Amino acid sequence: MRPGVVAVAVVPDPRVGTSLWELYELSLACAVFGIPQPDLADPWYELRMCGESGDAGVFSVRADHGLDGLVGADTVIVPSVPDAVVEHGEEVPAELVEALRAAADSGARMVSLCTGAFALAAAGLLDGRRATAHWQHTAQLAARHPRVVVDDSVLYTDEGSVLTSAGATAALDLCLHLVRRDLGADVAGQLARRLVVPAHRTGGQAQFIEAPLPPTDDDSLGPVLQWATERLDEPLTVDELARRARMSPRTFHRKLQEFCGTTPLQWLLQQRIARAQTLLERSDLPVERIGEQCGLGSAANLRRHFARSVGVSPTAYRRAFRPSGPPSTDR
Repeated sequence: MRPGVVAVAVVPDPRVGTSLWELYELSLACAVFGIPQPDLADPWYELRMCGESGDAGVFSVRADHGLDGLVGADTVIVPSVPDAVVEHGEEVPAELVEALRAAADSGARMVSLCTGAFALAAAGLLDGRRATAHWQHTAQLAARHPRVVVDDSVLYTDEGSVLTSAGATAALDLCLHLVRRDLGADVAGQLARRLVVPAHRTGGQAQFIEAPLPPTDDDSLGPVLQWATERLDEPLTVDELARRARMSPRTFHRKLQEFCGTTPLQWLLQQRIARAQTLLERSDLPVERIGEQCGLGSAANLRRHFARSVGVSPTAYRRAFRPSGPPSTDR
């Protein structure tokens, strides 16, 4: 797969520059897409900073291209908009809106991190689509752009050509999700390990928990989830996982729902699909053996769940990431 050009829109407030909080999301995008990882994928992404240079306290942000540099990029990322747009209802800069529309018309994949959703919405790119932002700002986003289907509960949304994320670390989750889409689960997982973050948090995971879990001296879920991921080829049950976590099945179900935003069975399926993706990318194993090693049993069962989760067959997925690899026995 070709990672392509990632153009990041830099839009400092002309009165106060780029705030340190805006700089955070910007730096996440630069860390993921701007640092070559030739041992993981060569070529890596080409990062293009587009917009206006500006100061952020003791830091400075330099853009090497104007906003017209967004046009022609494979992926366009808007990390944020000036605080005044969100806090005081000011309009998104017109030149940014025009550049985003032009980039979308040229076929770019459009991405927002946190308040960058206000820019995509102003350009009309979120109309009729599901989108998110940091939960502190989703009410303003929904009020100002009623044609956007705002979801304030998820980490990120993926509408194919348009993706949005909540703020802070959810922005990193979405960046890694893009790497996963472009370069595969194995590359995304290795990059996540280098960044010392979870390899894959699904977009549906909750941004925050209204009723936090009671304090505990140990991580009640981490060890059992790690234990499960090391035994995906075995027939795992919710009762067994709950027993190892020293919880009732009902309590385990509730805690995993709060922690991961999904049910135990769905979490297991996600892990097994992720394992299948890695094996398809890295091994020459036939689909039948991959089905066994990831715990989905038969090749037919793997094909059914894989196509439902990933959107393509195992063979098509392997071909996309290993175009010169050996033929598969999948049909």
